[in-house]
Amino acid sequence: MGDEGKVTGTSEVTVENLKAFADAWDRHEVDTIMTFFTDDCVFIAGWGERFVGKERVREGVSEFFTKFPDGRFSDGHHFISGNRGVSEWTFTATAPDGVKLMMTGCDLFAFENGKIAVKNAFRKDRIS
Repeated sequence: MGDEGKVTGTSEVTVENLKAFADAWDRHEVDTIMTFFTDDCVFIAGWGERFVGKERVREGVSEFFTKFPDGRFSDGHHFISGNRGVSEWTFTATAPDGVKLMMTGCDLFAFENGKIAVKNAFRKDRIS
């Protein structure tokens, strides 16, 4: 833990970095997740709240895991173009009211110096 977000020998984020970032979200590893972010990062959560700066982003990530303690990500697809990237995913969880959730979504990223500067999440509830 801790070094997964460091990009070695390059200042560019790779698809492998985005996969490792997604895996850390699936494992609910806040400390590992935070290693991928710049110090002045921005996280725009799927529910619309905006968290700015590493301390606030950590709070937002922790809040997400508190809301969805059994949440899991699957079906990840990632791509990068220059200093931008996208991760697509499926998320399943139990809402605080006991309702089972399944949603598809994506994260739009902006990168700076080999780290995530902006993570903007979008999600759509799936009805089975």
